[in-house]
Amino acid sequence: MAGTLNKVMLIGHLGDDIKVHYFDDKNSIGRFPLATNESYTNKQTGEKITTTEWHNIVVRNKLAEICEKYLSKGDKIYCEGRIKTRQWEQDGVKRYMTEIHIVDMNFLTTKKELNTPNQASAPTPQPSAPESKPSEDKDDLPF
Repeated sequence: MAGTLNKVMLIGHLGDDIKVHYFDDKNSIGRFPLATNESYTNKQTGEKITTTEWHNIVVRNKLAEICEKYLSKGDKIYCEGRIKTRQWEQDGVKRYMTEIHIVDMNFLTTKKELNTPNQASAPTPQPSAPESKPSEDKDDLPF
């Protein structure tokens, strides 16, 4: 392969509400933790073990505003993005953080979606009894 690829695809649950920071030039950046789980069975003990991996998610501009409006802690999402590592110095110690910068996202389940009454499940008025039609109409096809 001649080129390189930096692509991440995750399905997980938000570990906290999104925190969005707005800048003067109408840009914005949002951050939130995303948890992904892996389950396996220990062959020696037969015990089911679940491990959780936490990811630092970053969204920008319009996507950050959409996430802030519709997502909350516990919601399940699918997202695609790139891994980026940033570093800074604090008290003479170099610090590093690995982040996933999202470019595409789908909301899989949201609490707002689960808490709103579903219109399809609301009772619908029942139509009155159909009028009887002559039997010759059964064979009368429009084509």
